[in-house]
Amino acid sequence: MPKMKSHRGAMKRFKMNKNGLIKRASAYKSHILTKKSKKRKRNLRKVTYISKADTKQIKLMIHR
Repeated sequence: MPKMKSHRGAMKRFKMNKNGLIKRASAYKSHILTKKSKKRKRNLRKVTYISKADTKQIKLMIHR
């Protein structure tokens, strides 16, 4: 049987931490930025982490 391929879309969106946490970018940062405050846009730049419920599924997508 051939090797399982990793999900390339997931590989581009998620990165693993050395602690096992998965980093992701915040949503709502791509367009319609004029009505959002500076503070809100600044906070959207920060990296967030995947919820515990989704970690198992994302790890499978990344490490195939």
